[in-house]
Amino acid sequence: MRLFAAVLPPEKAVAELAAAVDAVHDDRLTWTTRAGWHFTLAFMGEVRDDALPELYARLERAAHRTPPFALRLRGCGHFGDRALWTGAAGELDTMRLLADRADAAARRAGIPMEQHHRYTPHLTLARNHGHGQGHGQGHGGAAPLRPYLDALADFEGTAWQVDTLSLVRSHLPVSGVRGEQPRYETVRAWPLAG
Repeated sequence: MRLFAAVLPPEKAVAELAAAVDAVHDDRLTWTTRAGWHFTLAFMGEVRDDALPELYARLERAAHRTPPFALRLRGCGHFGDRALWTGAAGELDTMRLLADRADAAARRAGIPMEQHHRYTPHLTLARNHGHGQGHGQGHGGAAPLRPYLDALADFEGTAWQVDTLSLVRSHLPVSGVRGEQPRYETVRAWPLAG
């Protein structure tokens, strides 16, 4: 199973962000679906079935040791010209702690993880079609992100209390149709109880 630990925003937060995104939405970028909006805490990739029981136990412990925390969606950022995202504000130290604990839980369950970097909360909104195509053409036909960044820079959502650590499975697209999105399914969820 292709798995990651995540914080899932509630419907109200999603609706607020959707209203802001709808105002700038166009066909030059590949926009993520609302059902796919999440903050990845620790990406695990393909996890063997026999590693799951220990992973579940360790993630449950991580959630149990971490207190609920306030979070809100805020602003906009980008990774080069590849991706557009919205960030978060609130009790980010606790969110980073939860991300670190989820990463450690996966490592201790024997899951090979990428090199651990300081956690930057981001929720991916769109990806650039043209990125990486056509050599020697600057951005290779990718749409400039500046207009979207400017339009969403002042976005500020309503705060909510994060009280759950979710383990999410992603089903990668199989149709080969351009722009098809992964499907996401919450496999397990644990209450934050610290």
